[in-house]
Amino acid sequence: MRSILGFITVLVVSCFCGNSFGQELTKYVDPNIGTAHSRWFFYTPAAVPFGLAKLAPSTNAHYGNEQGWEAVGYDDRDSSIEGFANLHEFQVGGIVFAPTVGELQTVPGDLDNPDGGYRSRFDRKNEYATAGYYSVWLDDYKVKAELTATQRVGFHRYTFPESESANILFDIGNQQGESGKVKDAEAVITADGRIEGYVITEPEYVKKYQKGADVKMYFTAVLDKKPTAYGTFNGTDIFKSEKKINGVGAGVFLTFSTKENEAVTIKVGLSYTSVENARLNLETEANSLTFNKAKKTSLKTWEDYLGRITVEGKNEADKVKFYTGLYHVLLGRGLASDVNGAYPKNDGEVGQIALNEKGDPVHNHYNTDAIWGAFWNLTQLWTIAYPEYYSEWIQSQLLVYKDAGWLGDGIACSKYVSGVGTNFTSLAIAAAYNCGIRDFDVELGYEAALKNEIEWKGRIEGAGKMDVRQFVERGYSPYDERYAWVSVEEGSGFSASHTLEYSFSSFAVAQYAKHLGKTDDYKLLSRLSEGWKLLFDEETKLIRPRDLDGNFIQNFDPLAPWIGFQEGNAIQYTFYVPHQPEELVKKLGRETFNNRLDSIFIASQKNIFGGGKEVDAFAGLKALYNHGNQPNLHISWMFNFSGRPDLTQKWVRAICDEFYGTEGIHGYGYGQDEDQGQLGAWYVMAGIGLFDVKGLTAIDPEMQIGSPLFDKITIQLNPDYYKGKQFVIETENNSKDNVYVQKIELDGEVQGSPFVKFQDIVNGGKLKLKMSGTPKINQ
Repeated sequence: MRSILGFITVLVVSCFCGNSFGQELTKYVDPNIGTAHSRWFFYTPAAVPFGLAKLAPSTNAHYGNEQGWEAVGYDDRDSSIEGFANLHEFQVGGIVFAPTVGELQTVPGDLDNPDGGYRSRFDRKNEYATAGYYSVWLDDYKVKAELTATQRVGFHRYTFPESESANILFDIGNQQGESGKVKDAEAVITADGRIEGYVITEPEYVKKYQKGADVKMYFTAVLDKKPTAYGTFNGTDIFKSEKKINGVGAGVFLTFSTKENEAVTIKVGLSYTSVENARLNLETEANSLTFNKAKKTSLKTWEDYLGRITVEGKNEADKVKFYTGLYHVLLGRGLASDVNGAYPKNDGEVGQIALNEKGDPVHNHYNTDAIWGAFWNLTQLWTIAYPEYYSEWIQSQLLVYKDAGWLGDGIACSKYVSGVGTNFTSLAIAAAYNCGIRDFDVELGYEAALKNEIEWKGRIEGAGKMDVRQFVERGYSPYDERYAWVSVEEGSGFSASHTLEYSFSSFAVAQYAKHLGKTDDYKLLSRLSEGWKLLFDEETKLIRPRDLDGNFIQNFDPLAPWIGFQEGNAIQYTFYVPHQPEELVKKLGRETFNNRLDSIFIASQKNIFGGGKEVDAFAGLKALYNHGNQPNLHISWMFNFSGRPDLTQKWVRAICDEFYGTEGIHGYGYGQDEDQGQLGAWYVMAGIGLFDVKGLTAIDPEMQIGSPLFDKITIQLNPDYYKGKQFVIETENNSKDNVYVQKIELDGEVQGSPFVKFQDIVNGGKLKLKMSGTPKINQ
């Protein structure tokens, strides 16, 4: 009953398949983990890796969200379902289908009044979800709902009781999740019986970062049964026998006469460019595909993608956490282009990706949440196991750069949705180049990356880093309470964290410049990478914001978030020197560094390494350490640079065991923010025992060795990018008690430090680790 794609994608490179071990890996995927207080894009079980069609039930989606980031969509604590949306991305969502039986209701009921509209109670004992397939029994309607998908086509199967009033609603013109308010919509019953149309929304982050832009979604749906009645609706207004309706709130209903256990199947082609391309996507991917075949193909695709990394060990809960985390990595940041290479441009027009000699697009285009923090999870995992996706992600970013003149940290249908007002896309491009992923326009990539680091003239809000002029001219961004929650050319309310971030990304692009022989750029960027030192306060031994006059701010509270620091505080951000950790250790002194950091983790363990059991995305912002937010994710690995790798081994293992759970409410902390696979990816990297604090930004990247959770890990390497076929990690005497590495061997040679070159990994080979319950000091 587990499932996946439905259409073999160009992302499966040549004959390269992941799961060659014959294991069923999807049995370890539990999409319901962490669904209490989860984001709109988090719960979409009926989807394929990096797909466009992402189908899921909604428990509270029609409520929308005020600021565009709050948890909405599906919540483990709810007990009723309002419908099934076909699109779930960061700032993108809509096109809802809902089966009902009985009196026609055309507005969704509320959680506290399910009978007030279309909505059904359900029992989670009768719900099933895995990678690529979802089913649930709707108690109020006695309907079984099932979902699966190909890349751009959603499949719905609703099995009805015997009834003369079995209804399917197509609720098109209403807000869903993070979609923002609806500007316009259309729903039409065509002469050949299709239901098709569009919805245009205005997401909150698009309003903030690209005012005046919008997001367009198109669909065409084909059913395998003819209705006995039909009509349109808008709110509670019902127009029987009408075939077309326009405007906010537009929708269509179909009514069927059904026998007991009769199924009605819907195939819906989806597109961000046009109804015509939605039809083409449907015809190309699913014209003759049945629901069951789509489900079966979906499962196979998930098995192949999950099988890029195979783990072996005795602890089943760790496998569930591992493959559920990997599932979220592969679920996020999905397709935005059509089978013919059409894609939504930044200016609202339709663009065209170049075609190869076979007439296929040379790459795909993707939506993406901000890359903020993803260099400590997603990009490392993409580099090792999914380099072809990383390459296409970069090419997507460069499409937007060519169209609009600036890189975007996050994009929704190519519209800028920076998310946090900064921009790390240049760092991610540079890191890919360092690792040998270079099948993109390297010179254009460099041009875009350099501009992102040092240019402020004509800079637009959507490119983030609005205070970069101060960083380039002063070496740091100044703080002034007048800027509070914004960044302007004069400074930022997040000035200190911006200075640290810009220093890091300057370092990354400096290495890119050095690769390409851009000597002057290398010198400039290298100087800028030292900017963090200007904010290091020798008195407190902390990073401390400076004001417009260059003075450290007064009334300094090291635990206060938001005052100079984005989603964190000075205690947390003082460790945000990932590109020069050795120099940070020197500034603090090795003993002080180790004692301080170890004490932080001892204290933080009592708070489950985050916000305790407080259910909130921002729980833990005032804590000493907060694993539920991006700025902290490298910190537990920094002991590798201070002579105490045993403490990295100890604390990374503890975080894996205690912060991460296998329940609806305790999954990624307690209701903390799993940004499109980032916390899941961190667990995967920790689980295999490899991580790079520097985010692969060094010119010759190295990864730090941790404490793998498993007895054996096999990474399948993509032959189109790397020389090796596999990289294997084996542990001896591994257990929950034996977390410390006593001996490291790489291809039979004993290693004296907990570092392994990235090139040695992708050349293939074997890393053997002997484990013990006793720490080995001074490795």
